[in-house]
Amino acid sequence: MSIEGKVALVTGAAQGIGRGIALRLAKDGADIALVDIKREALAAVAAEIEALGRKVTTFVADVGDRAQVRAAIDHTEKALGGFDIMINNAGIAQVKPIASVAPEDVERIFRINVQGVLWGIQAAADSFMAREQKGKIINACSIAGHDGFAFLGVYSATKFAVRALTQAAAKEYASKGITVNAYCPGVVGTDMWVEIDHLFAQITGAPEGATFRKYVEGIALGRAETPEDVASLVSYLSSPDSDYMTGQSILIDGGLVYR
Repeated sequence: MSIEGKVALVTGAAQGIGRGIALRLAKDGADIALVDIKREALAAVAAEIEALGRKVTTFVADVGDRAQVRAAIDHTEKALGGFDIMINNAGIAQVKPIASVAPEDVERIFRINVQGVLWGIQAAADSFMAREQKGKIINACSIAGHDGFAFLGVYSATKFAVRALTQAAAKEYASKGITVNAYCPGVVGTDMWVEIDHLFAQITGAPEGATFRKYVEGIALGRAETPEDVASLVSYLSSPDSDYMTGQSILIDGGLVYR
């Protein structure tokens, strides 16, 4: 079923998975609001969406700031004439042994990965309810939200928290016709995984690229994931076909973590 004419907001949309999601939803017929801290990269993605014949707007915001998230949604409603789908995609990685984690490390990653999702859920739900309409909220989780990984302990903790927020919000907002779900990618060939691999090399002494190859070798389908693979699931979660699904954090990893 189509999302033709719907309006979707995607955070972390300037690159990687966020860009892939934005392009896929535009191809599905949605108008798109792109939100990120990278102004120039946002403009490039916006040009790609315009080339697909869809309306697009951009907004520079830090998702860890509650007021900025609300401002992004207000801008979306005014610029595109509505708001139907919230994709809380923005997030950062952190590779550190538990023993080396400092207070500032915890504060930064929880601010973006957890608070950013929380503020997005709050603001989107408030917008939907104010206009007495149904809506979809879709959060970025991870295989690390189902399994804690060595040297990714605090990152894993943030993604377990996203699963909890997704479940709780689904229960709280179901009566309002708002569904809340999450997607859980695995080893995606993006700049984030280049950074993860580099940091693993520094910690473990493994050659550059070795950690990435090790994880890819464990994928049943035999290849690294692409942003388009993730976007295909988000397309389903954004569509009316998923109207009877809520509170779920769905693994899409090619067969790496099984639940």
